[in-house]
Amino acid sequence: MPQGDTMSEPIRDRTIRSLPTAPVRHGRLRRSHAWSTIAAVIAGALAVVLVSGASVAAISVAQFNSNIDVVDLVSAEGEEPRVIPTIGEWEGGFNVLLVGIDNDGRQSDASRRDGAVLNDVNILVHVAEDQQSAVAVSFPRDLVIPIPSCPDPDGEGSSFAMSAQPLNVAYSVGELNCVVLTVEALTGLDIPYAGTISFQGVANMSSAIGGVEVCVDGPVNDRYTGLSFPDAGTYTVEGRTALAFLRTRYGVGDGSDLGRISSQQVYLSSMIRKVQNEGVLTDFTKLYGLAQVVTSSMQLTRSLASLDTMVSMAQALRAIPTENIVFVQYPTFYGSGANAGKVLPRTADASALFERILNDERFTLEEGNTGVGSTIDPNAPTGEPTPTPEPTETTPPKNGKVEPEVEPTLPPVDAAPPGVLEDVEGQTAADYTCSVAN
Repeated sequence: MPQGDTMSEPIRDRTIRSLPTAPVRHGRLRRSHAWSTIAAVIAGALAVVLVSGASVAAISVAQFNSNIDVVDLVSAEGEEPRVIPTIGEWEGGFNVLLVGIDNDGRQSDASRRDGAVLNDVNILVHVAEDQQSAVAVSFPRDLVIPIPSCPDPDGEGSSFAMSAQPLNVAYSVGELNCVVLTVEALTGLDIPYAGTISFQGVANMSSAIGGVEVCVDGPVNDRYTGLSFPDAGTYTVEGRTALAFLRTRYGVGDGSDLGRISSQQVYLSSMIRKVQNEGVLTDFTKLYGLAQVVTSSMQLTRSLASLDTMVSMAQALRAIPTENIVFVQYPTFYGSGANAGKVLPRTADASALFERILNDERFTLEEGNTGVGSTIDPNAPTGEPTPTPEPTETTPPKNGKVEPEVEPTLPPVDAAPPGVLEDVEGQTAADYTCSVAN
């Protein structure tokens, strides 16, 4: 949607009635008078929420409320209401689903596009109860899973449940609410917050923060997206180029959506480092630009479309170390026979992943297991080595008497180091990686 047209639009209030799903488990969310949260990362489009909390502080509440597209997530008649916590009721972690959609009618090129609106990028962000770590799970758009019965967006009836469908059809069935219900049913997690952004919003977002550095390990030339890098190296992408990088499938990895996910994580980790380390959250000009992107390009659940909530999210984000922000791909495999070419869940590995997430157990990934679309950057900067303590001078013993040696006091160890989660691909926001050229 053109920027000039969006700032005058009235609020679009749409109520969606949600039907019951599989039993959901709450991620140990505790009530308290002080609640601080984070909306972390999005693949491509979802990056906007990383800084949206601070960006809305750059505009008035009235301007923010007058432009945002709001969706309500409520329970069906006769069912327990969906309780949406608010600022002041929670302290601790939470889950938010962030969705990038294709063929959105709000895009400036909508008249030249056709086909169903699809949830092309799907990331579930879980913030731990202590707000010192976060996990962002990317779900492949072609992942074949059950789609539950979803209410019609207009409130009239509902769809039939489907046993095996690609995840990216969920939006076409019942819009954002159906994507939420589908991921809740798949993961067993309660998702009280969700938002979408159009591809055009992704391009605008990258420009608003001044571009993002990405690395490729060889020349990339994707005629489908128009992405072209003549040589291996690091490039700063923004606008249409950033969008082409995030959408490229045939230019990286093995040409699959799985390769694209790991390539997107190259962008995401770099973007987070920039947001945290280069003053984006304290730059008024950039914040104002981000605010315009949020209000013109995103659709948010009412629970997320709150000035206080978004500011709290940004504040929490600034405190999470980049090495504690982990991007992972939902574990999958390619089927055979009747399922040839389909992306299917690796159930055991997925259960192990979500058990860690549910219990707020921090974990690391196997070194180098970044996925088929990315690899460790051979020119990555190295951290400063831990300085060796200077030897202390000793004084001669008094009266010829040797004083007993005093053992040095070591800092207490808060917890055991995180364990390695095997057979799950991904990286942290602290990892410097390059997209693998196809």
